[in-house]
Amino acid sequence: MTERTWRSSRTSNLAQSYIRKMTRECDRVGGINLGQGVCDLPTPTEILEAAASTIRADKMSTYGKFEGIDPLREAISKKATEFNKIPNVDANSEIVVTIGATGALNCIVQAIFNPGDEVIIFQPYYGYHLNTMLVGGLVPKFVELTPPEWELSREALEAVVTDKTRAIIFSSPTNPSGKVYTRDELKLIGDFCKDHDLLAITDEIYEHIVSEGHEHVSLASLPGMKERTLTISGFSKTFSITGWRLGYVIAPAHLAEPIGLVNDLFYVCAPTPLQYGVAVGLAEIPASYYVEMAADYQKKRDLFCDALKDAGLTPHVPDGAYYVLADITRLGFDDDREAAMHILETVGVASVPGSSFFTSKTGKGLTRFCYAKDWKTLEDACVRIRRLE
Repeated sequence: MTERTWRSSRTSNLAQSYIRKMTRECDRVGGINLGQGVCDLPTPTEILEAAASTIRADKMSTYGKFEGIDPLREAISKKATEFNKIPNVDANSEIVVTIGATGALNCIVQAIFNPGDEVIIFQPYYGYHLNTMLVGGLVPKFVELTPPEWELSREALEAVVTDKTRAIIFSSPTNPSGKVYTRDELKLIGDFCKDHDLLAITDEIYEHIVSEGHEHVSLASLPGMKERTLTISGFSKTFSITGWRLGYVIAPAHLAEPIGLVNDLFYVCAPTPLQYGVAVGLAEIPASYYVEMAADYQKKRDLFCDALKDAGLTPHVPDGAYYVLADITRLGFDDDREAAMHILETVGVASVPGSSFFTSKTGKGLTRFCYAKDWKTLEDACVRIRRLE
């Protein structure tokens, strides 16, 4: 065999996520991992029992439909109507169950767009969003939102749109900033998409984790936006089943059809018994579960942000999700990666350097912490963070 580089051009500039790197570094020192959003909280018993009984009965150890099993798609349709207020979501033609929300985005990129298409993406961005686009040959057009308000303007959007722009992608609540887009901001985005004939891709995986005084609004629920919005969500964060890899996309039928084709090609189907578990969970878990979960995360947010303040690491207090970006400039490092390693080596708490979410220099002064931990672990992390004082 002749000597050559056996690596595709698609991955030539692709590097392993710093989120995973910090997890490995945390394991090395035996620290507390507030870097990766593992969400190692208890999974609701209803979901565990439903999945386990399906497996024990050996009824669904075969392939399921590539678009997802009927009971789960029907449950998603009901939830989309009642919670997300998206009108008339057809379970048979407008929903595709995927291998996590990341699988949903990959199928969207491969099914809907062509290499060279431009997509507007806000920063701070979620790294998997950006890298999935890059591997698919898409061209990101960045709009930077700056702390502490993370405000979006029509002028910023107009500054990056071109005749090659095909879509806009964002998450709400947002990873890593925790921003929850208001109805007015979503109307701004929707009007922009309509004026420029763009699609909108919304990642709403944290939709149930919103703090008091804020409201989760799905872009597809706004007038005229269902037909041009691809709504991504999943169950990993809501039910603490990150390892189950179950997500979905809601899209107009003419877009869901090619997304389903790619989902079948890449993944065949999502794990069938686990889909049954989640379908039961959506039907049986009471509304109080979601309310209590959001309230619990808000208490954890406040506890951890107070510890950051005491340590002189000013937190940009999030409106939702379970991450907080903290200002680390007091530590005196020019490189956020060195600062994150300093925190890990000094007090044994892992975070993710802010530059993982920015192309600009803004990220150099930030690091991201995840507070989706049980109370004892989080309280221990707070004690350690305060030692940075």
